[in-house]
Amino acid sequence: MRLKYLELNGFKSFAKKTTLEFGHPIVSVVGPNGSGKSNVVEALRFVLGEQSMKSMRGKTGVDLIFKGSKSLSKGTKATVSVYFDNSDKVFKLSNEEGEIVELNYDTVSISREVYADGLNKYILNDSDVRLKDVNNLLSSVHIGSSGHHIISQGEADRVLNSTPRDLKEIVEDALGLKVYQFKIKEGVRKLERANENMKEVSILRRENAPHLNFLKKQVEKLEKVKEMKVELSTLYQEYLKKESVYLNEEKSRLGEDKKRILDAIREIVEKMGDESIGEDKKESPKLVELRTTETNLSNVRRLKNEIERKLGRIEGMIEIAETRRVETPEEVVVSFSEMKEIVGDVNTFLDEALKKESLEDIINIIYRIKEVLNKFDKKPVPVENNSRIEEIENLKNTQREVLVEMERIEEEDKKIQELIRGLKDDIQKESEQGMEQERARFTLKVKHQELSSELQLNNVKEENLKRLIESYENEVREGEAFLGAEVFLFQEYVFEGGVDRGLQEDLRRKIERIKIKLEDAGLTNGADILKEFDEVTERDAFLAKEMEDLARSIESLHQLIGELKEKIHVEFETGIKKINTKFHEFFALMFGGGEASLSIVFSEKRKKSSNEEDEEGEVIEEDEEEFVPEEGVAIDIALPHKKVKELHSLSGGERSLTSIALLFAMSAVNPPPFLVLDETDAALDEANSRKYGDMLEKLSEHSQLIVVTHNRETMSRAGVLYGVTIGSDGASKLLSVKFDEAAAIAK
Repeated sequence: MRLKYLELNGFKSFAKKTTLEFGHPIVSVVGPNGSGKSNVVEALRFVLGEQSMKSMRGKTGVDLIFKGSKSLSKGTKATVSVYFDNSDKVFKLSNEEGEIVELNYDTVSISREVYADGLNKYILNDSDVRLKDVNNLLSSVHIGSSGHHIISQGEADRVLNSTPRDLKEIVEDALGLKVYQFKIKEGVRKLERANENMKEVSILRRENAPHLNFLKKQVEKLEKVKEMKVELSTLYQEYLKKESVYLNEEKSRLGEDKKRILDAIREIVEKMGDESIGEDKKESPKLVELRTTETNLSNVRRLKNEIERKLGRIEGMIEIAETRRVETPEEVVVSFSEMKEIVGDVNTFLDEALKKESLEDIINIIYRIKEVLNKFDKKPVPVENNSRIEEIENLKNTQREVLVEMERIEEEDKKIQELIRGLKDDIQKESEQGMEQERARFTLKVKHQELSSELQLNNVKEENLKRLIESYENEVREGEAFLGAEVFLFQEYVFEGGVDRGLQEDLRRKIERIKIKLEDAGLTNGADILKEFDEVTERDAFLAKEMEDLARSIESLHQLIGELKEKIHVEFETGIKKINTKFHEFFALMFGGGEASLSIVFSEKRKKSSNEEDEEGEVIEEDEEEFVPEEGVAIDIALPHKKVKELHSLSGGERSLTSIALLFAMSAVNPPPFLVLDETDAALDEANSRKYGDMLEKLSEHSQLIVVTHNRETMSRAGVLYGVTIGSDGASKLLSVKFDEAAAIAK
């Protein structure tokens, strides 16, 4: 990396764009006092981020802008740009995470602009950046806005009059330790942010905890609902699978029976012939009665099935009522009087149905019974002002009455079956008592009637099957409402043996009771609670993970800061030793002997009390004052053949030589890319000027040198000479001159 050239435009006395190229190890800038040559040095300070206006001989940013002359108007801004050769890609930047980012530019340019209102802009290769970024970039190549690499005429006093702490900073800058200090500052800032974030996350977790505990209790309650759903799913799988198998088998069986009956009827008709069938226009009363009775049997059995279903719901209501008597004080039940009224209506309709002979009339009565039961099923009845025990007892009484009615229906079923058997026996007897020649025809007619009755019964069974299929489909839809797609797992359920309708009815009753309990529990809110619990739990886990990450980050930052401090300490002590070797060498060269060295000193510094927080977040105030040792650097000298050992006893020339020896020593130990020397040779005599020139050539082996001088000997060591003069327009102008011309201009 090397310095290529410097551009000034509107900066101080340089009204117009002026370029200085640095193509030689030593470039000298000369000119009479007041020509503006020192403005070149201040331009370098400015573009490299110097914030002290005093060091640039100004008070505000306006003082850095060309003020105008008789022939030139004043400027609106001042711009300085410096260009570096970066073909070896040594310039680097650190991002916010501390990661190194290489700049893949062959030339790195840094510009700084200042406006009349004091606004400053920093530009890196045509992109706006922050001062922090400029400092970060320059520290990667051991350059700063001020310090050891820009040595002005008053640098001797600045170095020699520095406090131990300030001198320590100058030495650290010279040793290239600023980059570590930048990293420490950045680490401290990150540490502060991490601690603040840790407090915020901790507060968020504390705020979140009560709500999370509440949701946990709600979820525990919902676990019971979940258990019921698991049980419901198990029951549904068995019930729906068996029901589907039964319905398919029943549908197939009825279809086969119907085909068999129709084939048999067709065969009988063919045997009897159309005439023989038409001869007997009047059916036997016994046959009519048999068909009617068989129809009545079918209707009674269908009614029995309906009552069995209602009995299941009553049992479910009894179970719920008993549960509610313990858990909740208020429920909705059916009064005993209303139940009794419904049972009475059902009995009345059943008695009426038994008297009817017409199937159509019986079916109409059955539909009326169904309407009564449907009203009972759908009607919400408010709770009577009786005790829960009385309410349950009324339900049980209703259950007993329904069971009694069931027993009556079953007894009626048996009677009808006996009647059918009797009628068949009578018909058989009539057939046997008939004429021998009519026996065959009569037998066929009886068989025809039996088949017709069987066909009619088959049709009734098909209608019943349709209702069972509809009920089954409704059950699947209800199951889907409760369990979602899980209900269809019944299709994979496997069982052995046949389907027991009684056991199926028991399963259905259990399913009904669980559905009632689930409806009472309120599944809709349950889903919302589970969702919110998952979200809050996930949020708490995320915050806990954040705290763990922050804790690790804080620990890592503490470790990094400690390592950087240790690195600075080790490299600082090692650097002091190296500087002392060069300092002694240069000091002896300048003074013809003597001793000079730097020493590490300590002084007490009062530490500001810091308030910490305990585990509860309460502030712990510290009242006791604390003093900590502060490290610094002191200069120790001993002039040859003199007793002078204190800096304030040195003459102006001796101070200048001492400071030059120290600054050159620091530059020799850790050579900066370039070194600016602003009239540091002003106080030297001819002999010392030659020594000074020898040191320049030695330093130029490692650093580019920009020398502002009046000294002829110093000029002779330069490869390029720039002369600065004031033109007729009142602005500084730059001329590339030869050695003799430079000597004349310098005067």
